[in-house]
Amino acid sequence: MERNNSAPVDFDSSPHHAGNLMGLFDTLAKQAMGGLLGGAKQADMLSGLMSEAGGLTGLKERFQQAGLGEVFASWVSTGENQPLQPSQLQGALGMDNIEQLAARVGFDVKMLLPLLSQFFPQIIDKLTPNGSIENAHPSADQLQDVLASVMKSGLGSFFGGRS
Repeated sequence: MERNNSAPVDFDSSPHHAGNLMGLFDTLAKQAMGGLLGGAKQADMLSGLMSEAGGLTGLKERFQQAGLGEVFASWVSTGENQPLQPSQLQGALGMDNIEQLAARVGFDVKMLLPLLSQFFPQIIDKLTPNGSIENAHPSADQLQDVLASVMKSGLGSFFGGRS
């Protein structure tokens, strides 16, 4: 069965659902973050995703092509990180890549996209501490250090920019 890569995954954004979603997100994120972000296997998977995209420079180009160049630039800069919606991440990375990553980590796409959209800006931010892309192809070890840093800073940093 062929998938339409341009069709966004549907997320209910009604006010009642949004409150329940945030509580559910907190609970799931606390349980899932360690498994998703906490280890060499996850760093290798993220490294693979970045390599397939052409490193940080390739990711930057993908976000620019998706109309999200300013958003990506905010993560690289030393200023405030702009937020990323799951549908924006899907548009920039493509559903095939999201599905492949979800299969690798054993997550449902509807769960993975919101998690990725929350921590992806932080990862890019931490990979570019001086406000520029100095190393377009970070190693799995560098990614593991960044993932550990993101985990250590906790969920609060996902909602408030640089930590």
